[in-house]
Parts: sequence; structure tokens; C-alpha cells
Amino acid sequence: MGTEFVYLSSIIVAIMFVCISVFQVLLSLGYPLGEFAMGGFYKVLPIKLRIMSMINAIILLFMGVVFLKHTDVIYGFSFLPTNTLVWIITIFLGLNTIANLLSQSKKERRMMTPFSSIAFLLCLFITLS
Repeated sequence: MGTEFVYLSSIIVAIMFVCISVFQVLLSLGYPLGEFAMGGFYKVLPIKLRIMSMINAIILLFMGVVFLKHTDVIYGFSFLPTNTLVWIITIFLGLNTIANLLSQSKKERRMMTPFSSIAFLLCLFITLS
């Protein structure tokens, strides 16, 4: 179960990050999905939050690259300190899961909490491996 499961887990995590990145891009383009993100206060995000969503999309893609590099699914990017970055990302995901769980938005709690908790658990597994 060791190396193969770590390898597969990092691919699953990267796919999850790409999916959330696409979601963030849709938010940044003004799609009415705001109830699923950022506390659910807006159906369509205001301009400042749309910009933040685009930045989030780029960060999520970077996070996927970090995990793929860390588990040697992809090569290159040897300058990335993946041992440190996977810990930072994993801790962030743990905090993000708690924030989603405490969200005032029922839609965000129901959709994003399970998604972020699965990502957190997979990242924790990868980080500890």
C-alpha cells in the first residue's frame, strides 16, 4: 500500500485542486456560485472577491504541482522546497476544513467541508509518508 497509494493520493489531490481551481475561476467570472464559497454571503461575488478567487485559482494549481512534485509524479521544479510546502498546505487545509464547517452558508458547509476534509486527509497521509 505504501508508495503506490502515496502516488495515487497525490494524483487525486491534484485533481481535487484543479476542480476547486475551476470553481474559483467560475466565481471570478461572475457565475452565481458565491453561496458555496467565502462564507456564502454573496450569490455573485463583488469585484474584489472575484480578484481574490482568481488568485485562489492560481494558488490551488501551484498546490497541486507541489504535491505532484513531492511524490515524484512529475519531475522538474527542483527548486521547490516541497517538504516544507506540503506541511504548510496540509495545515492550511486543516484550518480551511474547520472554517468550512463553521460557515454560515449551509451550501458551503454541505459541499466544501467534505471536499476539503478529504483533501486534508489525503494531504496529511502524503505529508506523513
